[in-house]
Amino acid sequence: MNRLLLLLMFLSVNIYMCGQIADKETYLNAFVGEMNKKWPDNRTLNVVFHGHSVPSGYFKTPVVNTLHAYPHLVLCGLKECYPWAVLNVITTSIGGEQSEQGAVRFEKEVLTHRPDVLFIDYALNDRGIGLKRCEKAWRKMIERTLAENIKLILLTPTPDLNEDIKSDNAPLESYATMIRRLAAEYKVGLVDAYSLFKSKAGAGEALNMYMSQKNHPNALGHSCVANEILTWFVR
Repeated sequence: MNRLLLLLMFLSVNIYMCGQIADKETYLNAFVGEMNKKWPDNRTLNVVFHGHSVPSGYFKTPVVNTLHAYPHLVLCGLKECYPWAVLNVITTSIGGEQSEQGAVRFEKEVLTHRPDVLFIDYALNDRGIGLKRCEKAWRKMIERTLAENIKLILLTPTPDLNEDIKSDNAPLESYATMIRRLAAEYKVGLVDAYSLFKSKAGAGEALNMYMSQKNHPNALGHSCVANEILTWFVR
């Protein structure tokens, strides 16, 4: 039994070491190069955000505050840094949707936009279908994205105030862990929003200052996520 446990531990360590999240300093270098090109050598670039109500811009339902949601804030941040770039930021997200539903329409409603960079954010709603089913859906979308040579960045969930984010047993913690593992396995990018807000809570901050309702960030919460996203693009 001890030998079996040692073997399993050895295999787990090797799997972890072989998998590594994409290098933030180099992963999007080609895309950043495109953003730095001036007319007439530049082209239109598409950044796509796929997911549920948070990237859709829902604040206190049913209000949709598009201009203060993180996709639009990312567009504003990128344009400040790359004034010559022709950029489209496209949201293919739907409020209330989980990853199985997002995977069904992935081909016709996401890849059809020919994204240069794609973000996926579904974990909040994936609690409704469970880890096994949502991991299958995430893998389907990830593998289809990589088959098209599209740069991909996964997002862990923003908070739900119905859970204690400081607890390692909070339901969303297991979904964040799964997303981190998938990012390492497929060597894609990761924006760990969950860890960001967990650190804030651990430092004594009241997370309701970042929320418009229990499960939707407000403008300040969205700006925190957008700033983390922008670290992948700003050199």
